[in-house]
Amino acid sequence: MSVTTVIGFLVGIALFLGAILISTDNVMMFLSASSLIMVLGGTLANAFISFQGPYVLQALKNAASIFAHAQTNETVLVTEAKKIVEWGRVVATQGQVALEDQFKAQGNDAFLRYGIRLVIDGHGPDTVRDFLTNRVNSMHQRAMRPVSILKNMAATAPAFGMIGTLVGLVIMLDGLGADASKLGTGLAMAMLTTLYGVLIARLVFQPAGDKTSQREEILHFRNCLMMEGFVMLAENQTAAYIRDRISSFLPPDVGERMTSA
Repeated sequence: MSVTTVIGFLVGIALFLGAILISTDNVMMFLSASSLIMVLGGTLANAFISFQGPYVLQALKNAASIFAHAQTNETVLVTEAKKIVEWGRVVATQGQVALEDQFKAQGNDAFLRYGIRLVIDGHGPDTVRDFLTNRVNSMHQRAMRPVSILKNMAATAPAFGMIGTLVGLVIMLDGLGADASKLGTGLAMAMLTTLYGVLIARLVFQPAGDKTSQREEILHFRNCLMMEGFVMLAENQTAAYIRDRISSFLPPDVGERMTSA
């Protein structure tokens, strides 16, 4: 679980609720199922109309996954860098074919398995770089599609909040006639839909899009780093050369943690 994400979300909700409690004891007046349905329903409808269904579902899945622990961070980068250095020692002593055991050990990491396979098959450094560049870029492009959807939803939610405001005003104006009891209902919907639209956009969709984008950028950097490693393995570079070159891509403190191990 991503502790900072959970804390940030809970603090945001707590500050909002705290401001309400300071101002009034009638918290229930801020709850409106019709307003929530209008904002969420409209936002989701717009997303499914604008984008293909599987990508929208993936975007919603990504929005929920921001509360999970990130799979790639500095510790993981150091571990991956050490893998490349160790593979360099294996290649130097046993040849590139000896990486077959490492291919089987990578589990579900399709990118590492693909890179190892290219080296085992004896492709030259230029070919390895070309193939892996294509793989890195295509993976990143696919991963960024849900990000654009989440950001679109963040922009759309306040718009549907404004639509709800217009609906509420229509109800309120209609209540100026015979049934004055509609005034309160219409005004409440007019205000709450705008409130819900802004809250959902700024506490859910926009942070989800930004965090997903950040995580994908880190993963993209990791894949580029490993690509450099595979190119050096194809060049039959020494383990020391691989270690020093990989360290040059990392922040100084992170690189020192790798070289000192």
